[in-house]
Amino acid sequence: MLLTMNFPRGKYPREFRGASLTRTRTILANQHKSSWSHCSFWLSHLGDFYRLTKPEVNLLILMTTSAAYYLATRGAFHVAGLFNTLTGTLLVASGTATLNQWMERVWDGRMRRTANRPLPSGRISSRSALLFGIFLSLAGGLYLALLVNGLSATLAMGILASYLLIYTPLQRRTPFCTLLGAFPGAMPVLIGWAGSSSGLNRQAMYLFAVLLLWQFPHFLAIALMYREDYERAGYRMLPKFDLDSRFTRVEITVFAIVLVAVTVLQTLGQGPAGYTVAMVLAGVFLLLPVMKLGMSASRAHARRLLHASVVYLPAVLVILVLAKH
Repeated sequence: MLLTMNFPRGKYPREFRGASLTRTRTILANQHKSSWSHCSFWLSHLGDFYRLTKPEVNLLILMTTSAAYYLATRGAFHVAGLFNTLTGTLLVASGTATLNQWMERVWDGRMRRTANRPLPSGRISSRSALLFGIFLSLAGGLYLALLVNGLSATLAMGILASYLLIYTPLQRRTPFCTLLGAFPGAMPVLIGWAGSSSGLNRQAMYLFAVLLLWQFPHFLAIALMYREDYERAGYRMLPKFDLDSRFTRVEITVFAIVLVAVTVLQTLGQGPAGYTVAMVLAGVFLLLPVMKLGMSASRAHARRLLHASVVYLPAVLVILVLAKH
């Protein structure tokens, strides 16, 4: 092993001097193992910081922002503009998610589905997460202001402020948190629209309405799935009087029907009838699990609705994008 190491003659490291071949091999193996342990430690920490940003949520945010940017484009499509808008939005969204977990770290430790997150599990310190979240948020806002426009930066920072200062604390105070949280949750489409056109119009508000309505069946299904977990941590996601979840299931049904109606009406007279048919089929795909959940308050039906909602939203956006021309 020593023959493969280019030490100057007579300049072997102290631990190798006078060592037997077996001893030398042991020393080298331990050093290699130590180096790999340090590498694994830092890779693990990088993964934990990545998890703080909630990448699965960011994927939906980037998708809705991209669709809005494209739909707002008039004339030549600017790839660089889309890239800058997505980069700034992703930074702010990641910072918001990190700060949200920092604010909820104590209560997340009481829930089975969140107890293993980086903060409640102790893998990342509270101070590190706070600084990381602040850095991402400020960097994203500054990026949008300098490389996109002031309106998109203002909307992004408005999302951060309303999500952290209104929605997050109200989760432990009132079931109306879902309604209030739906507004910042739908605003990424406004960032995308503003990033492309430097303004907002009726079409932008239509997209905002679609995202606003979509969040009710999506997040209320999650609330039904993890009702006991939320209650254990003190979150008031559902009304106390709704013990059999009948009120929540009616709420889901009403919002889902309105959502489907709004998306279908938008495509009427907006090009070939095939787009309207596609939107109707997408609506049926969403309403089937909604109706099943309305008849039976089982966790399995709530999970099926959750999965259907995750498929439905991209389908609607794709249809709108294709129907643009």
